[in-house]
Amino acid sequence: MRHIRRCQTASFLRPIADFHNLRRFYRFLTELQLHILLISFKITVYSYIVAGIKSGTRIGTNPNKISRFIFTKKDGKTMKKKKEKGNNKGLSRYLVSVLLFLLFEAVAITLWLIKDNLFYLLNFSYIGTCLALGTALFTAEKRYARHFVQLAVGSYMLLYLGIISRENMQIEGFWYYLFLGVFEAATIHYAVAKIFGPLLFGRGWCGYACWTAMVLDFLPYKQPRKPRKEKLGILRYVMFALSLALVSGLFLFKVANLEEIMFWLFLAGNALYYISGIALAFIFKDNRAFCKYLCPITVFLKPMSYFSLLRVHCDESKCVHCGKCLKVCPMNVEVNKDSRKRKNGTECILCYECTKNCPTKALH
Repeated sequence: MRHIRRCQTASFLRPIADFHNLRRFYRFLTELQLHILLISFKITVYSYIVAGIKSGTRIGTNPNKISRFIFTKKDGKTMKKKKEKGNNKGLSRYLVSVLLFLLFEAVAITLWLIKDNLFYLLNFSYIGTCLALGTALFTAEKRYARHFVQLAVGSYMLLYLGIISRENMQIEGFWYYLFLGVFEAATIHYAVAKIFGPLLFGRGWCGYACWTAMVLDFLPYKQPRKPRKEKLGILRYVMFALSLALVSGLFLFKVANLEEIMFWLFLAGNALYYISGIALAFIFKDNRAFCKYLCPITVFLKPMSYFSLLRVHCDESKCVHCGKCLKVCPMNVEVNKDSRKRKNGTECILCYECTKNCPTKALH
């Protein structure tokens, strides 16, 4: 099998992978990281509660935008001083980036130890580093932050994993490994990014790592210029069924050289996605038209994204219904509502364009 199944690392790395004491150390490190994640999460929650109580603000408000009023006594008079909690928090602003890195590092080490394959350590460490760096750049208000992550992760998965390593990381690759009964490559990718991961970060995959959207987001229609065609969304389920039927047919008819066929399906599938994605973008004047109408991955993403821990919230008491957030949202999400049942609520890709354009900072 290819290098993802058997670790085809350079010779100088093989002694490291087989070194018993180092493996014991990394087992300890994994447990330590999990404890750090838990403790950091508790500290974050407690800090939000304390900040909310002291400032009299609603818990869940963007911590970088809170204005706190502290009352002090001077010469027998009460003076009100306004203190802005902004960019003075230093490294604490990057807590989410650190937690994200630790999460992926824990996954990387766990899979390395379970699968006895150094590739998983290198693979998920790289992806986690890119995501952590990208979110840190976003926190620092760098406009190129999301595109950086898209290019770093998307290009790696398309060019290295897909073309150089000849792994089909699309949905057909998932069906292929699933029917083989093997928890490798595409099945691990789908489990982490598209099936269970959305419980934590929703459709973050679509906004920060998808190699199809990586190209489409550079087209000129970043903001949809036409109303969404809701009925066309059924085509996503058609694409999903066709991909399942295609791979099922290959197994039922016992077609030979399946690995070679899956590689060529990966190339053909990506060509189809790019051509149709670009065509739909210009037809509907919407960069994300492909995501809304044709992408079969959303069948996996939608149910889990409904329960996502990370999502855009709206303080409806601050909302003035100016409609700016609705105009800039690339996925037509009804972000001026806080309910999980809001229109297209499971379509949010966490680009945060809405929060940047909200005049009253009602979105966070």
